[in-house]
Amino acid sequence: MTTASEKDIVALDAPPSLLGESPLWHPTEQVLYWCDIPGRALNRFDPATSNHTRWDFSTELASIAPMRDGGLLLAMRDGLWRFDTGSGQRSSLAAPPDDTRLERFNDGKCDPRGRFWVGTIYEPRDPPLAAFYRYAAGQLDRMVGDITVGNGLAWSPDARTMYCSDTKAHTIYAFDFDAATGHIGPRRAFARFPIKQADQDLSTYGGRPDGAAVDVQGGYWSALFEGQRLVRLSPAGEITREIRLPVRCATMPCFGGSDLKTLYITTSRENRPAAELEEQTLAGRVLSLRVDVAGLPANCFG
Repeated sequence: MTTASEKDIVALDAPPSLLGESPLWHPTEQVLYWCDIPGRALNRFDPATSNHTRWDFSTELASIAPMRDGGLLLAMRDGLWRFDTGSGQRSSLAAPPDDTRLERFNDGKCDPRGRFWVGTIYEPRDPPLAAFYRYAAGQLDRMVGDITVGNGLAWSPDARTMYCSDTKAHTIYAFDFDAATGHIGPRRAFARFPIKQADQDLSTYGGRPDGAAVDVQGGYWSALFEGQRLVRLSPAGEITREIRLPVRCATMPCFGGSDLKTLYITTSRENRPAAELEEQTLAGRVLSLRVDVAGLPANCFG
């Protein structure tokens, strides 16, 4: 296993989020988007100009995807929406499938054929009533159940495997994936991480799997929330690289830049102890570093 030093990591020149999530390198605009879930905002950053733009909403925005015919697909507490970044207007695509007082959309991405997959989070955390859904042709279908916090969506380079995680269960799952039909096989454990004990000191805790991205060699990069690290898992589920981070709570990586070799990592500062925030001044910022292996480009909806 190889490691990377914190000195290789820099923060974007953009304001911190409360809970940054769903970083997206837009394949045609060549800019970075990300969400601030409790901040109810969408952010855009252009590395070429350092220009930062923010759109505010009346409810939580958890994940985003580019749309093939323009605009963005937004997964929000009040449903799935098409968003026009030029006008700032959104139009409804699908209503939320569950009681929004207890559950909301969370991590979402498009598969290689342009279907949008999105997990939910059951906010009481018990029992595991959340799920993963597939949205295509105007229809929202429940595909995976028995989840508490749906995260970690990604696909292998050959599109034969779909990944997702249940953050609370500290487990990443894999499924056989049929790209032509969008069907998945039975889920299997791809990787498990030790569950945090009630009295465990964070210095001895490795973290739980949050958002993820896949590189062109099939490496699955997972942000380990509260573990202060990002890990790369081989297609066999073995950790081949670890990146120690300057903040406790990373939420999701994505690959960007013209060569897709810049790794962007969103982070959180929400509800963190004051002493931790005083020490970890980059909490909530988007971090970046260069890597040797390129990532897969974001898939567009439609």
